[in-house]
Amino acid sequence: MIKSILREIDGMIERDPAARSRLEVALCYPSFHAIMVYRVANKLWGRGWRLFPRFISQVARWFTGIEMHPGATIGQKLFIDHGMGVVIGETAIIGVMLLYIMT
Repeated sequence: MIKSILREIDGMIERDPAARSRLEVALCYPSFHAIMVYRVANKLWGRGWRLFPRFISQVARWFTGIEMHPGATIGQKLFIDHGMGVVIGETAIIGVMLLYIMT
């Protein structure tokens, strides 16, 4: 779990030249906060929960201005710079490589 959190922070540092440290990202980046809440909500969503994941995603939206549906598919190291008003819906697929096998 710690490794995945550090991976998210490092991804933001790689993409934002203004990021000075891991601590700054963890404390001051709404994108990081929204993604961390999304990861928890998405795990619960995958286990069949519906109301609680939606509720915590709404709480994150109130605090960060970034709405991420817990049913969306989002890969690692997503960075949303100045994310106020960003909406990621349930059917969104971001940063995930999909392989289609033709039969």
